[in-house]
Amino acid sequence: MNYTQNEKLAQITPETLIIGVDIAKNKHVARAIDDRGFEFGKRINFTNDLEGFETFLRWAEDHQDNHQKTHMVVGMEPTGHYFLSLAYYLESCGHHLVLVNPMHVKRLKEIDDHSPSKNDTKDAMVIAKQVKDGRYSHPNLLEGIYAELREGIKLRDQLVQLKNQADGRVQNWLNRYFPEFEQVFKQWNGESALATLRVFPLPQAIAGMTSEAIVDVWKAHTKRHAGFARAQKLHEAAEKSVGITEGLRFAKQELDALLAQYDLYARQLEELEAQLTDQLEHLPGAEQMRDIKGLGDMTIAAFFAEVGDIHQYRHPKQLISLAGLDLKENSSGVHKGQTTISKRGRRRLRHILFLAIRPLVNHNDTFRALHHELTQRSDRPLKKMQSLIALCGKLLKVLFVMGQRGCAFDGAKLLQDRKRAQAQTT
Repeated sequence: MNYTQNEKLAQITPETLIIGVDIAKNKHVARAIDDRGFEFGKRINFTNDLEGFETFLRWAEDHQDNHQKTHMVVGMEPTGHYFLSLAYYLESCGHHLVLVNPMHVKRLKEIDDHSPSKNDTKDAMVIAKQVKDGRYSHPNLLEGIYAELREGIKLRDQLVQLKNQADGRVQNWLNRYFPEFEQVFKQWNGESALATLRVFPLPQAIAGMTSEAIVDVWKAHTKRHAGFARAQKLHEAAEKSVGITEGLRFAKQELDALLAQYDLYARQLEELEAQLTDQLEHLPGAEQMRDIKGLGDMTIAAFFAEVGDIHQYRHPKQLISLAGLDLKENSSGVHKGQTTISKRGRRRLRHILFLAIRPLVNHNDTFRALHHELTQRSDRPLKKMQSLIALCGKLLKVLFVMGQRGCAFDGAKLLQDRKRAQAQTT
């Protein structure tokens, strides 16, 4: 990850055995070449288990011995999650592992045979030649607390999605059986609203109760409940309800199941977020990052889950490239194309930054001032969306410095540096 193109090429010498592996779910294919592209022997097919990995290593070591190679580089595509088992195994054995871009493999597969055909054997050779030419990257295989964070954030995303699904299904139920419910309660998951849905959700049951009885139920099930006026409004809405009146027995059972699911996901999400928050104490610069107004604990945890150890990066531009926020432009002759972000790298990291920058612009004076300057400047002002994307890159630089040095956030210095850089360009 931290190597330049020349450094990558310097790692490929006449003593290097280069192996390209095409990854699949159950079986992988590998081919071996030297630094000039000459192939050694035939391909090998091996299974995605310990026996297959050991067979592959014996095959590779035989090639090393037979052709006097002292160094081995194994290249592969990061194909979903299928490559991870082999990648971690090779790293544990101390072998040099690199990754090639799947898009590059797809575009270069016609070079050798002028055919768009695709098969595992052909892809393995294309991968090996990519490594030979230094067109590879070093994997960021997370370990320790960073691996824990990535799994925790992935689980959190799943729980948020499941909770939102349960939320939507409850609202669907209300639209069918009690559409007037939202006229009484702004949110269905408030304390009094939830008590209503748990005890007497159907308008037929509410219409048969007095307002005083409704308040008594709220008192028994909530600490802070709505008053008599809200109970009276609920009673009137139930009497005039146009909700479905058929199939009510299993409709009530359906709602009970949905509420149980919602409670389960909400409780699991709360417990998980508490555990993730505890992990922040062990991350470099995380305590200082938490002092940035508008930046939440889950955003910080998700940031480290995506980038891993901040000390493995030399420059913030590497993080910007990792997030796909580096600029690209299509120009030819006198034509100058529009400048946009590349959108390469980790899409999840880019999504996290965009979700983080909006509350920062709203609640943080420094980022609000930067946003105003970018959108209101006299020379080529940016649109609001362009400004937010630019500030995502600025946030990455801030987090990089704070993680590397463990220093506090200084908004005034950030604004001064911005004005100084702007003065130099003019």
